[in-house]
Amino acid sequence: MTFSISGKTAIVTGGANGIGLAIARHFISQGANVMLADMDEARLKDECGPVEDGEGGNVRFFAGDLREKLTLANLLSATIDAFDRVDILVNACRRVALADSLNPDDETVEEMLDHNLFTALRLSRLVARRMIRQAREEGREEGTAGAIINLSSIAAQRLRPELLGFSVASAAVEQLTRGLAVALAPHRIRVNAIAFGSVMSASLKDALKGNDAYREEIVEKTPLGRIASAREVAETAQYLASEGAAFMTGQVLVIDGGRTLIDPVTPPAH
Repeated sequence: MTFSISGKTAIVTGGANGIGLAIARHFISQGANVMLADMDEARLKDECGPVEDGEGGNVRFFAGDLREKLTLANLLSATIDAFDRVDILVNACRRVALADSLNPDDETVEEMLDHNLFTALRLSRLVARRMIRQAREEGREEGTAGAIINLSSIAAQRLRPELLGFSVASAAVEQLTRGLAVALAPHRIRVNAIAFGSVMSASLKDALKGNDAYREEIVEKTPLGRIASAREVAETAQYLASEGAAFMTGQVLVIDGGRTLIDPVTPPAH
């Protein structure tokens, strides 16, 4: 069994920060060719420019509104121009926003679905067609023709009213994962997802600054008693992208330190 992704080409969306950037950096360190894509051009250049300059020819970055179909087509074209192929897609482009569930004018749910779900669906379709074409042109009739990895959240199962849009989108991403896995299985393209709880990303670090009570609350609700590192998510993504997971498709791997295994009961008010 091998977990190597050396020489493979990956597109990682949401690559300007957080989990997406951690996955991209880890893939680069493992010898993969990586195209980082994000909507935030300024931050992408700030975070990834030094990476591109320092890693030689195996990393590029692409900026654009990934909700637009033309932008996604251009992203795939840029990847093919740079590396001649694509073997792995990581849909890490996600947005979290609070919603007013009772406000009829609140469009957060629609925005979360457009950003977190439909972007992944559209790009997955484009990349899958390219993967199928590659396998046909290369005459490969065995082995994995490609791997698609979606990022979800335990919010798909653990709902907070103010995170309604994000929760709905996360649940939809998990069902999308299962649906695409079945649809693409005849073409030997595997589709899996990672659902995680609290991960020490840049945004969580900011949220925890000067807020020890919040940190303690997260740790208390996590059986393993700590917050995950972004590298742990990245290493799981590597596993799913590798031949070590060659017979795995349509699965959602949960990285939450056991948080979804327990159901904390709030003390009664009286």
